[in-house]
Amino acid sequence: MFFNSLSFAIFLPLVFLFYWFVFSKTKNSQNLFLVVVSYYFYSCWDWRFLFLLLISTLLCYFTGIQIEKNSKEKERKFWFWLSIIGNLGFLSLFKYYNFFAFSFSEALNSIGIQSSPLLLNVILPVGISFYTFHGLSYVIDIYYKRINPEKNFIDYALFVSYFPLLVAGPIERATHLLPQVKLKRSFDFEKAKEGVYQIIWGLAKKVIIADTCSTYANAIFDNYTSMNSLSLILGAVYFAFQIYGDFSGYSDMALGMSKLFGLDLLRNFNYPYFSRDIAEFWRRWHISLSSWFRDYLYIPLGGSRGSKWKQVRNVCIIFVVSGFWHGANWTFLAWGFINALYFLPSLLMGTNRTNMETAELHWDFNSIKVFFSILATFSLSCLAWIFFRANSIHIAFDYIGKIITNQSFASQYLTNQRYSYELLLLLLAFIMVEWNSRTKTEPISGKYSGLKIVLCLLAIITLGTYSDYKEFIYFQF
Repeated sequence: MFFNSLSFAIFLPLVFLFYWFVFSKTKNSQNLFLVVVSYYFYSCWDWRFLFLLLISTLLCYFTGIQIEKNSKEKERKFWFWLSIIGNLGFLSLFKYYNFFAFSFSEALNSIGIQSSPLLLNVILPVGISFYTFHGLSYVIDIYYKRINPEKNFIDYALFVSYFPLLVAGPIERATHLLPQVKLKRSFDFEKAKEGVYQIIWGLAKKVIIADTCSTYANAIFDNYTSMNSLSLILGAVYFAFQIYGDFSGYSDMALGMSKLFGLDLLRNFNYPYFSRDIAEFWRRWHISLSSWFRDYLYIPLGGSRGSKWKQVRNVCIIFVVSGFWHGANWTFLAWGFINALYFLPSLLMGTNRTNMETAELHWDFNSIKVFFSILATFSLSCLAWIFFRANSIHIAFDYIGKIITNQSFASQYLTNQRYSYELLLLLLAFIMVEWNSRTKTEPISGKYSGLKIVLCLLAIITLGTYSDYKEFIYFQF
């Protein structure tokens, strides 16, 4: 059940009505209803994987209580590592086993030892990377005595399985969401209105930007060998906007619909393509994942403390692991490593915390520097996205090589019924809207909000007519 599907357009209003008019009397009834709804939502993908979600929930719930109950460090460590190994074991089995088995077999074949990998014929459970990280952060926080374990199983189950964030985040923290879950929610019209605005804007980014860009990005990447330099550059740019509109659109819709139920989720995107360096980009892109790796991997490794060598090591580790989190393919590892290389100069020069405020442009010399810094950061991101989008590292390098060697910048017809000039104008308009709204959660609220809603809905309906409800990219992670 996609957020941009007709079935979800029926599902969400029904859940909203039942939540506030039937199950709103107590906190327990609200939470129990949302847990049942969330499990039904997940079962619409594949009911067979409900057991995996339930086992992960039970494992973290039970081990969290045992960690607090036992005072001896040896026993606390036992329950802690049982939860960590159990959760990562499930994640590794379903997401990474085939990758490692195939890679090991290929390595043996390359040295003359014939080998056929034993592969698992299973599909990747949707959302497993997200709800696994929910549970891991919860248990880690309990072990280090940052929080107490949740004794109410329904409350904890809702924290893990809450349907707006279940399949593609944001990755929530128990310190942020559980305190809200434990309180009875009352309907707040202003918050609900904000939620509707954010849902519409998220849907607009998905349908108008991401799905339109995907048509052209796919046509170029799938036929890159016959494309010239201009088309290949446009392909990388289109994919950059596709993945941004797709994932940030999902996050906006998740945050917006959560406000309908009186809950606030962590912000996941903050206009990342207006970043002036890579460090700022990663403070604004997929914020919940970046901060997760910072708090639970980078800082425990030593963070920015210690020698320069250790700092470089720590940065490379978190970026490569972050890349691998996205998928079991060498392309994701390469994407992570490239971003580490981008980040290292600012770390070594101590400039990684210089651009903390929102970018501004005025009619002065400094604004020229800001503009070209934003353009350079976006260009570097597009280059890295080629590895993220390509099916193999060889294809990614070949794609980049053809950009450099082709040297043709003529307009090409992409067999998509039309030229892509209209899309470039659409992206320019989108950039201007986002730039003018970069200090807001979304651009729709405020002055002329009614007109903005009408225009967005008209565009969504018009472009959605040609859409086949394309799956959100991050559902595969």
